[in-house]
Amino acid sequence: MSQLKPRNTQTISFTASEPLHKRVPTRDEDGRLLGDFMVLIPGLREWPKQRFNDRVAGIQAVLGGFNEVVFADLNVPLNLLWVSVKAKPGIISAVAASIQHRVPEARVISSH
Repeated sequence: MSQLKPRNTQTISFTASEPLHKRVPTRDEDGRLLGDFMVLIPGLREWPKQRFNDRVAGIQAVLGGFNEVVFADLNVPLNLLWVSVKAKPGIISAVAASIQHRVPEARVISSH
């Protein structure tokens, strides 16, 4: 999994990138479809620096603990986290629950 890179924050350098729909992988290395979900983190962009950094570190730790996670994008201006995972029964629920455990404010708003 590549490192989670929050965009447009003062605590982490800005990174210009293509729109999400152009960057999100849809298939794994074997051609199988990936699953994905979106998490809303209300107020993320307004949090104090230390709280923000702690929560981002928590998200990184969670995502790094799952081999099935293949892509993550944290859009700070929109307070949204996108996660793509290899298909495995229950993996979206497991990753989402782990994120919510580390970031209690997080709310899953979409999964496919």
